[in-house]
Amino acid sequence: MQRRSALQRLIRGAALLAAASLPYGVARLLAPEARAQNHNREHNREHKRNHIRPPGALKDDAAFVAACIGCGLCGEVCPPRCIRFHDRDGGDKVNTPFINPEDKGCTLCNKCMAICPTEALIETPLNKIDMGIAQIDRAACYPWVDRGICGACVSVCPLGERAIGFEMWNQYRPIIKDGCVGCGLCVEVCPEPSLPIWIVDRAEGTVARHTV
Repeated sequence: MQRRSALQRLIRGAALLAAASLPYGVARLLAPEARAQNHNREHNREHKRNHIRPPGALKDDAAFVAACIGCGLCGEVCPPRCIRFHDRDGGDKVNTPFINPEDKGCTLCNKCMAICPTEALIETPLNKIDMGIAQIDRAACYPWVDRGICGACVSVCPLGERAIGFEMWNQYRPIIKDGCVGCGLCVEVCPEPSLPIWIVDRAEGTVARHTV
């Protein structure tokens, strides 16, 4: 009897989860296709810079979108409420989570990974998380252009010296290290209006390159 009761509870739970995810699946089917070009070049630049997936997300974004059921649980348990969701701006990405660290960075609490009911977010050790890496534009960062002392990005980093530090000969010029996991807290606190620090794919490097 106990085994049968447990099996019945399991079946009810699976049915409840399927029913809860149904509206999100329907929303994706009804969503318009993503536009080939966004509103303008500036929007494209900002989206590329600052829209990152939550920690533990599958690296292949198409696989992530396919695995995510749009349940919203990751956003519900997020303490800083940094996880947001695509609405009608991305075709089949509707209801999938993202973080814009310009608004709020991730505190690496791991709660979103723990609660995800699918393999979209996989529980990952802190030092193995890879949301990207911070990149600094040294042509705009206050200390790098000798316009004052800052250090906000270094002070807020939850990973400390393994992720970010100061240049040896000028203790206020920040440099990004390989231990950065791309949480984006440095982006959130940067006081420079042009936002000379952002999160990029690791292959793009930690220093912004300018072309003429």
